[in-house]
Amino acid sequence: MGKNLKEAMKMLEHSQRMPRVVELHLTGKTVFVLGRRRTEEENGKKLVSGDIPGPLQGSGQDMVSILQLVQNLMHGEEEEESQSPRIQNIGEQGHIALLGHSLGAYISTLDKEKLRKLTTRILSDTTLWLCRIFRYENGCAYFHEEEREGLAKICRLALHSCYEDFVVDGFNVLYNKKPVIYLSAAARPGLGQYLCNQLGLPFPCLCRVPCNTMFGSQHQMDVAFLEKLIKEDLERGKLPLLLVANAGTAAVGHTDKIGRLKELCEQYGIWLHVEGVNLATLALGYVSSSVLAATKCDSMTLTPGPWLGLPAVPAVTLYKHDDPALTLVAGLTSNKPADKLRALPLWLSLQYLGLDGIVERIKHACQLSQRLQESLKKVNHIKILVEDELSSPVVVFRFFQELPGSDPVPTTVPVPNMAPSTVGRERHSCDALNRWLGEQLKQLVPASGLTVMDLEVEGVCIRFSPLTTAAVLGTRGEDVDQLVACIQSKLPVLTCTLQLREEFKQEVTGTAGLLYVDDPNWPGIGVVRYEHANDDKSSLKLDPEGEKIHAGLLKKLNELESDLTFKMGPEYKSMKSCIYVGMASDDVDISELVETIAVTAREIEENSRLLENMTEVVRKGIQEAQVQLQKANEERLLEEGVLRQIPVVGSVLNWFSPVQASQKGRTFNLTAGSLESTEHTYVYKAQGAGVTPPQTPSGTRAKQRLPGQKPFKRSLRGSDALSETSSVSHVEDLEKLEHLSGAPEPDGLEPSGPEPHPGAPPPQEAERTGAFQNGAQRPEDDRPQVEEPESLR
Repeated sequence: MGKNLKEAMKMLEHSQRMPRVVELHLTGKTVFVLGRRRTEEENGKKLVSGDIPGPLQGSGQDMVSILQLVQNLMHGEEEEESQSPRIQNIGEQGHIALLGHSLGAYISTLDKEKLRKLTTRILSDTTLWLCRIFRYENGCAYFHEEEREGLAKICRLALHSCYEDFVVDGFNVLYNKKPVIYLSAAARPGLGQYLCNQLGLPFPCLCRVPCNTMFGSQHQMDVAFLEKLIKEDLERGKLPLLLVANAGTAAVGHTDKIGRLKELCEQYGIWLHVEGVNLATLALGYVSSSVLAATKCDSMTLTPGPWLGLPAVPAVTLYKHDDPALTLVAGLTSNKPADKLRALPLWLSLQYLGLDGIVERIKHACQLSQRLQESLKKVNHIKILVEDELSSPVVVFRFFQELPGSDPVPTTVPVPNMAPSTVGRERHSCDALNRWLGEQLKQLVPASGLTVMDLEVEGVCIRFSPLTTAAVLGTRGEDVDQLVACIQSKLPVLTCTLQLREEFKQEVTGTAGLLYVDDPNWPGIGVVRYEHANDDKSSLKLDPEGEKIHAGLLKKLNELESDLTFKMGPEYKSMKSCIYVGMASDDVDISELVETIAVTAREIEENSRLLENMTEVVRKGIQEAQVQLQKANEERLLEEGVLRQIPVVGSVLNWFSPVQASQKGRTFNLTAGSLESTEHTYVYKAQGAGVTPPQTPSGTRAKQRLPGQKPFKRSLRGSDALSETSSVSHVEDLEKLEHLSGAPEPDGLEPSGPEPHPGAPPPQEAERTGAFQNGAQRPEDDRPQVEEPESLR
């Protein structure tokens, strides 16, 4: 059975679809089956999509064909194979867990007596091992597939324990004294609704306990407020039934004050249930006091599958209760062998790993968290949201930037010297940047298993929880170091983008024709929309003309080959098109960027308007030309007379008295949209220049870029370099002029020059206005002509 499972897994995990030979051991015989996928050439037609169910074949199929079908359904078609991620490779311990399901089906075929003994041994062994590993003495275990199912059974057990006649009278017992279930505000979403649906209780039976607001962690349950709620419920005639505490909240991994909560529950007779990822640290040698207090609770839920990297392993709820009849009624125990066999995959996996292997995996995950936490403390602009205890296996962090006049840590609490809108805008800006950072890190370091989440107070954060991902993804210490390096490499982009956002908004607001769009989900510099002449500002519908202009603008901006990225999409609150400016990795000249967008969009609008009007202009021009040509023909007939139109008579008259007829035509100027005479063309044998086309709009602050400098780059030494180049050229021209003017003549030769022009100025005047500006004195009568360098002109 194990050999067959390995071969099947090898076939399903195979990355290429090629003919393969699979060895299957069936009923003691070795069978070699050639499994290959049918090609389109064999079928003679395109294969039908596998998503469409087909009829069941009457003759049946072999196992390899069935497994091949499963592989096709898992990985999709060939063209989708490169985009969809492959399934993760399952280790040896994963094969053991999967083998447990096959063994469970095989064991269920035994006779009842053997099946009862075997299932009892499996259940008792697994319960004993888990209770000793996680320090929960004298406990019972309930194995379930859904993580929340164990808590629902515990609530049912608490109902039967507090209401003796609940089995007989049912809801009538609860009507007079309504039960209350207390949940933390930091509990996982949907837990309270799930419990009410499973138990048949109304939603008023739930009571959400707020977290600390003044002292302690903002994700820990407020114990004083909880006691106040319990007293109020008792005064109203309600029955406090159960309290759900967290040893590692679902969001940030904070642990409630379980010791204090246990004392409160014992005082008022409330069942205490604990859940959370930090319960895994109970298997280690050193455990924090807050987590260690969970061993004294009434029940706890463990998820060893993600902690140990075991697929298809059930969750476990450990509890303490002395009445087996109530546990049977509540559904925590069962006489069915199939229910007891749920523990078989975990029973096999725990034996395969051993105690040392289990502790080593949990210890490795905690070391990864501590390694990342210590590394992030040295990184600027990264805030870590952790509790006081350093043993928490969850690290939650986010990027933040201190802006002038703002709170160092952006929160939802208003700052006295800042407007609420400013605080909200900075919060949204940091949220968008953290969401972008999380997605980038997930792509660059997939083995890290990062999660991007949105917290109510802190905003968007990034969570690293190796206890739930490291064993499955195989996260190592090198992956943590790579993660820190990637964070450091992305920080300059984040800080530069955040600093340029406000400047971009001011520039766009002060530029005519541009509208700044506030999109809180965009992580780039900003969003801008060009308002054309026919733009209806009050409408939120799709604007075809604006979409056409923005499409051309996007093409022009991408052709500039700058470091910025541009994309086009609908506006945040409407369907109108906008230009989204991406992240900035270096100092960007925002004024040049905004001006380029405005000028380019205006040019595209004018060109598009000219093209739209061209058809009408040409049609009217042709009609006008026909009218004028017809009028010219009538004038020619009146000028030449009727006799000249007769074929023979006209030729004789033209021979005796030729007519000097001028060729008159019309030319249509597309630029000006007007008709012009062709007389200039026939007289001067050249086509007229016509009307000068309008100049293309250009920026008023267009700057000259140095060779190799990309657009929108703010050059600090650009002007100095240009002035230095100009001064060097000026000095070279002066040296050349001095060399020509001060060169000695050869011996025995008199300097001679051309005769002065009659209209030339006197020598004195020529010397004052000439090119000799270096102060050299020469004779006035004979002065060689020296050409003035072009740079001095």
